[in-house]
Amino acid sequence: MIGCRPANTPIEQNHGLQESVGEVYCDRERYLKLVGKLIYLSLTRPDIAYAMHVVSQFMHSPKIPHMKAVERILRYLKTCPGKGILLRKNNRIEIEAYTDADWAGSVGDRKSTSG
Repeated sequence: MIGCRPANTPIEQNHGLQESVGEVYCDRERYLKLVGKLIYLSLTRPDIAYAMHVVSQFMHSPKIPHMKAVERILRYLKTCPGKGILLRKNNRIEIEAYTDADWAGSVGDRKSTSG
């Protein structure tokens, strides 16, 4: 994907990815490897954490739209290489976080995806 067109966001707004939509993606191992590597990367790249949460829900049976979402994350990463959180060893640890519940954001079962 070196010559791909970059994306401005890691996932489409109102993506509507569901388990039952689309044809089965034939190369399941490739999907699993990519998602696994991106999950590891999301530790230092919180900007892709939500997108990784969404695509990792479909690891047991990935479909073509799910793979396209993973490819979009890769296209997004192309726009900002070298950015992320640098984890250094020091004596002081301080974490600030923000979260927001999405109230029935999962289209498939109408449950909250973030709690």
